[in-house]
Amino acid sequence: MKHADHVDLIRAGVQGAGPRWLELGAGDGEFTLALADLLGGRGEISAVDLDKWALRKLEARIAAHFPETALATGDGDFTRGIPIGPFDGVLAANSLHFVADPGPVLEAIRNVLVPGGRLVLVEYDVDRGNAWVPHPISFERWTRLAPAEGFTMPVRIHAVPSRFLGAIYGAVASRGADSRVVHSGPHGGDREQ
Repeated sequence: MKHADHVDLIRAGVQGAGPRWLELGAGDGEFTLALADLLGGRGEISAVDLDKWALRKLEARIAAHFPETALATGDGDFTRGIPIGPFDGVLAANSLHFVADPGPVLEAIRNVLVPGGRLVLVEYDVDRGNAWVPHPISFERWTRLAPAEGFTMPVRIHAVPSRFLGAIYGAVASRGADSRVVHSGPHGGDREQ
């Protein structure tokens, strides 16, 4: 993929949001560069990845292309904790497919987003992965998973073909207003006769 593809996959999810973003699984920064570009080079990005050497490369790339972007990096496993927000948006580009149970990560994301904050997901549009993409989340599955975890119904932003797994899509959902449904049994006089 080219820079324009990365930008197109996240554009509608980033435009109009605030400037403070968290990126999970940033790697050496392909999507970070797209995010910085969409933020007009003046955003605040916190980038997390397991690979500290990739993060060093990311720092150099942002400094060269978007020197006014405030970038903070942290090497670590985002499934064990993410930076404390608040953030206007979280970008999870090709990172959640490494997580067998995304529920706890999605809860952590939701908790660091401002009310109405956005989660932009870039993922392979299949439900069966391979050794390199073990737990992909198809867009159809994402339309069930996101609302169940307290986000609005996701909107597909863009898709590009993939040589390996059909297509890669970008989607955006917002932090819902504590909308997760909790069911309880009948109470007092509301039992059916």
